[in-house]
Amino acid sequence: MTSTAFKRTTLALGIALMAPLAAWSQISISVGIAPPPLPYYEQPPIPGDGYIWTPGYWAWDAASNDYVWVPGTWVLPPAVGLLWTPGYWGFINGSYGWHRGYWGPHVGYYGGINYGYGYVGNGYAGGRWDGGHFRYNSAVNNIPSGRVHNVYRQAVPQRESHAESFNGGESHYRSAPTASERRFEGGQHPNWTQEQTAHEHQAIGMPEQRMGNNHGQPPTAATPRPGGFGDPQVEHVRQAPEMHIQPVRNIPGNQRPEGNPGGGRPEGGRPEGGRPEGGHSPGQPGGHPAGGERGGGHEGDHH
Repeated sequence: MTSTAFKRTTLALGIALMAPLAAWSQISISVGIAPPPLPYYEQPPIPGDGYIWTPGYWAWDAASNDYVWVPGTWVLPPAVGLLWTPGYWGFINGSYGWHRGYWGPHVGYYGGINYGYGYVGNGYAGGRWDGGHFRYNSAVNNIPSGRVHNVYRQAVPQRESHAESFNGGESHYRSAPTASERRFEGGQHPNWTQEQTAHEHQAIGMPEQRMGNNHGQPPTAATPRPGGFGDPQVEHVRQAPEMHIQPVRNIPGNQRPEGNPGGGRPEGGRPEGGRPEGGHSPGQPGGHPAGGERGGGHEGDHH
């Protein structure tokens, strides 16, 4: 899709693409084995205007009876005005259920999991739509100078993150969806783009991406575009750096007026935002795990 064609796409088109599917909040698959921890990786540079970051995740492949890492990647949404709600695993009734990610005008519930790069456990602090254009927060995205023009910079308080990639059970992530988040996820949503679907299928077909072969360290952790496994800018798993976590404050535009704050309270009653054990975030993707500032991009607002 060209940039011009993308800009001409309207939210009305996105609504027209909505398939008469059951609510995406339903569990699409249930597994008796816990998903592996989230690998630690850097975000590849954005390819251009209009792309939205979608975090990587562990998918279940019934054919190989194993988890497979689907790399995080930049994706063009189905229509202007749509945002991505990441999928998540949730432990309930003795098994782990996969809640598939979806597109919509609002970011819904994704298990309180801190995926990084603006997805800090609730809402999205990586950017916003403004007059038909997506504006990027360069504090949490890898924005090379001059590549995109709708850029602003807003620091995002770092949140405590954990290795677990699921909500509930023995995980530190125990938040429940708010009433608003239930409404967001309970409706109909546009289909995934063809590029997204092909990206997942390609990852599942690669033996090296399977947990049984890579032991939780997939060779391709993130790609700059869907299906870009051979791209020179692919990102590999990295060692999590030592870091200090600042106390959490409300994030503008992402307050949770109802229910439990995203991320919940870790075991032992340590308040969210405290320094994780060992001084780093063991499972958090990205070198700036919970929204810490990144280099690159432009200061201030540009149109």
